[in-house]
Amino acid sequence: MVLPMLSYAHQDTVYHHADTTSGEEYKYYIDLTKKPDAVKAVWLGAIFPGAGQMYNRSYWKLPIVYGAFMGCGYAVMWTNNRCTNYKNAYIDLYNDVQAGTVTEDPSKSYIAVIPDGYDLSRVGGASTWMNTLKNRQSIYRRYRDYSILATIAVYALTLVDAYVDAQLFDYDISPDLTLNVEPQIYYDLQHRQSAEVKLAIQF
Repeated sequence: MVLPMLSYAHQDTVYHHADTTSGEEYKYYIDLTKKPDAVKAVWLGAIFPGAGQMYNRSYWKLPIVYGAFMGCGYAVMWTNNRCTNYKNAYIDLYNDVQAGTVTEDPSKSYIAVIPDGYDLSRVGGASTWMNTLKNRQSIYRRYRDYSILATIAVYALTLVDAYVDAQLFDYDISPDLTLNVEPQIYYDLQHRQSAEVKLAIQF
C-alpha cells in the first residue's frame, strides 16, 4: 500500500500501443499539470481516512484502506467487550464472595462467562475463578491496546502512502528497459589487459 504503483512518464502525453501485431493502436494521455499536492493529500487523509488516496486518484487503494480500518475497528470492539465482560464478572464475584452470596444463578455475570458444561466447582471454585477472571481481563485489555495501536499504525500508513503517492505522481517507473551489449577492455591489478563483453540494463 505504501509503494504507489504508478507508471507515468515525464511527458504530458503518454502513448500506449495496445496490439503491435495487428497494426492497431490507441493512445491516452495523462495531464501532468494536475499533479497532486503532497501536503494537501496528507491533510485530506488526516481529516477523512482514504481522502488522500481519492485526491491522488488511487481509487484501487480504497478497499485496502477501509478493509484495514474495519478489521482494526472490529478487533478493538471485540477485545474491549471481552475485557468489559470479565471485568464486570470479576467485580460481581468479588462482591458476592465478600457478602457470602455466591450462587450458580445463570443470570450472574461470573456464571454467564463460564464455558458451557462447566460450573464453579469444575473451574476450581469461586476463589480460583475470580483469579482467572482477573487474568483474562488483563489479557483482553492488552489485546485491546494492541488493536488500538494497530489502528493508529494503519492511519499513519494511509498518510504516508498519500504523501509518497503524490510526490511520485510523475516519477518515471516505465517498464521499458534497454539492454546494451558492448565490448570493453578490462585491466586487472597487474595492469594486464583482457577483452570482455559488458551487459548493461538502462532503466
